[in-house]
Amino acid sequence: MITGALRQTGRLFALAAEVSRAVFRRPFQFREFVEQFWFVASVTILPAALVSIPFGAVIALQVGSLTQQMGAQSFTGGASVLAVVQQASPLIVALLIAGAGGSAICADLGSRKIREELDAMEVMGVSPVQRLVVPRVLATMGVAVLLNGLVSVVGTLGGYFFNVIMQNGTPGAYLSSFSALAQLSDLYISELKALVFGFIAGIVAAYRGLNPRGGPKGVGDAVNQSVVITFLLLFFVNMVMTGIYLQIVPPKGG
Repeated sequence: MITGALRQTGRLFALAAEVSRAVFRRPFQFREFVEQFWFVASVTILPAALVSIPFGAVIALQVGSLTQQMGAQSFTGGASVLAVVQQASPLIVALLIAGAGGSAICADLGSRKIREELDAMEVMGVSPVQRLVVPRVLATMGVAVLLNGLVSVVGTLGGYFFNVIMQNGTPGAYLSSFSALAQLSDLYISELKALVFGFIAGIVAAYRGLNPRGGPKGVGDAVNQSVVITFLLLFFVNMVMTGIYLQIVPPKGG
């Protein structure tokens, strides 16, 4: 079991390296990239906006309650917005992309594999990775970066509304605490996380789609496995990136 897991991990990293090299090869499948970008965006924009509102509200309410207990209510805005921008927003985007776009990518590639379309492409000298995988991975990365900004804005507005309206906070204190604690590097790490998470979601979906087992049932199993594996990797990578960021970038005023 351990040997098989290590073998699968090695193949996943090998596919990631092959995709990274194939990005710079020509010809680039621009039309495929645009189609996949639009598809992934169309299935994730509305759910991401709807999910970010309760996420921002829950974070704002919880942080507001804690700051009230400690007598530091003036820092509610900065703490809640930083939590949304740094942590919640990239994870929301990545989970939705993996659950909606990634599962569709895995199912599409898996169905092509069991119909032997990918084998036919290889016989004709066409690389399935360059032709199909690269545009899809780049599409998930691009959508993740752009969608991360939308989720950050919507989540921040939702937190502002619930803190000011439901917890009787003041708009001035909410905004001033944010400007006192936040810095531009917080946005940079958020976008970097979204980019890396989008890459992981695309690579895992493509890998499981290229390696289904047992016909149509295997494709369904591959889709489920791709979502679960992506979720586990996202939380682990998020922990590592957050730890490195907090060690490298000093807090504002620190």
